[in-house]
Formats: sequence, structure tokens, C-alpha cells
Amino acid sequence: MLLRDNVYDAVRADILACRLAPGAELREQELAERYQVSRAPIRDALLRLELERLVTIHPRKGSSVNPISLADAREIFRYRLVLEPACASDAAENASSDMLEKLDQFRHFPADGDFIDYNRGFHAAVAAASGNNRMAAATSELIDQAERLVRVSLTGIKGRDPAQLVAEHSALIDAMQRRDARAAARIIRDHIAKAERRVLSALARSAVVS
Repeated sequence: MLLRDNVYDAVRADILACRLAPGAELREQELAERYQVSRAPIRDALLRLELERLVTIHPRKGSSVNPISLADAREIFRYRLVLEPACASDAAENASSDMLEKLDQFRHFPADGDFIDYNRGFHAAVAAASGNNRMAAATSELIDQAERLVRVSLTGIKGRDPAQLVAEHSALIDAMQRRDARAAARIIRDHIAKAERRVLSALARSAVVS
């Protein structure tokens, strides 16, 4: 049985991973049985998730997972284009050498790994290296929000090459480790812009996108 405080995290994780699909109806009793809790913590979790725009609560009609929209996807990527270059720039200027060296773990993607988990970890680590807790928290939330966009779009992305994406990460690490803040900001901006084009193109062909 999940503890009350863990119910929100569990439901949120299932929405972001698309185990609760975009547009899916959410019935409190069914969710209570799924997570082995009473309906009260489910209701609390849904209220919190509505604030994050992941769920819509329909009075007297239950709740549903918000569909993925191209407009929302554009908002997420545009916000990332503002925040993440600032994080990378600040990290290049201010992070400790030890913290920047720890980014070397992201120069390689394990063959049996989950690329979405790897990618989320990398971008979160860059944001954390900025030393700005507010920017890091906002960036981590955006990356979480982007996860379901990427999961829905993956099957529609043609010719995706993890090796190329890892190479782009390595180029960013190089710039940060040589303390080149301007180059770091430019590289991550280009990296996110490329991801935006790939994902939006794939989402435009997806049946679950509104």
C-alpha cells in the first residue's frame, strides 16, 4: 500500500510515462484500487495535478488526463529555450570543477538504458550545476512535463539517432568544462531547438494530440 504522501508522485509518474494515457478518464474508485489507497488521497493528488495542467477535474463528471496539444508543447519548449541556456551559462561560470567533471557520466549512453531517463538526468544535472535553485527547480518541472511529449512522439520520429544526441550533450559538457559560458548557452539553445522541431513534427502526426 502506498503512503498518502506517495500517491501524488505515483499518479504523476504514470501520467508522465503515459501509463495513464493522454485523454484517459480518471475514476477515483478505480485509481484507489490501482494504488491500493482510499479515495481521499486520490482526490488530493488530482487537485494538485490539475494545478500542473496534467489533469482536468470535471464537476460531477470525474476527471481526465489532459490531452497533449501542439500549443502546450510549443510553450514548454519555448520556456526551456529561456531557462536552460541561462542554467548552462551560469554553470560554466560558477559551478565547481568537481560538479562539472561529474557531467562526464553523460558522455555515454548505456546500450540497455532508457534514453528518456538518460536525457532527463542530463538536463536536470546541467540545471542543478547552475547553482540557482529556482531556475533548477523550474527546469526540472519543465523536463518532467516534456517527458510525455517525447514518449508520445518517439514512434513518429524518423531517423532518430541517440548517438547524435549524446554527441550534442558532450559538446555542451566540453564548453562548460572550459568555462565558455557563451558557447554553452549557444549549444544548449541549438540542442533544444532541434528537439523542438523533431518532437513537434512527430506530434503533428500523432492521433492522440489535440
